[in-house]
Amino acid sequence: MPHQPIPPPHRTYARAMRAEATKPENLLWQALRNRQLEGFKFKRQVPLDGYILDFVCFEARLIVEVDGGQHSGAIGDAVRDRHFEAQGFRTLRFWNDEVEKELDAVCRAILHEAEGRIG
Repeated sequence: MPHQPIPPPHRTYARAMRAEATKPENLLWQALRNRQLEGFKFKRQVPLDGYILDFVCFEARLIVEVDGGQHSGAIGDAVRDRHFEAQGFRTLRFWNDEVEKELDAVCRAILHEAEGRIG
């Protein structure tokens, strides 16, 4: 299924979210950027199909979301995850405090999933 063109407001909003990233998002971005995670290329705050993805590796079809308490039990997140699952993506979700306190473990989990989706 081809992706929809990105409406200019979504592109603008994604750009603003990159500029106003949360501390956990910044911490994780420092670990993922520039192919630092075993060569996997991640992008951040990517507008796609009407959603903004925190991090995505298109090569592994892997989406990584860093969530705060407002996402606890969010039905919208489940709908979104199913939307991308139908397109062959896998979504990993981590809580803000998980990223801040256990960044190495989070990166290992991301790497494990990415490697499993490539080979």
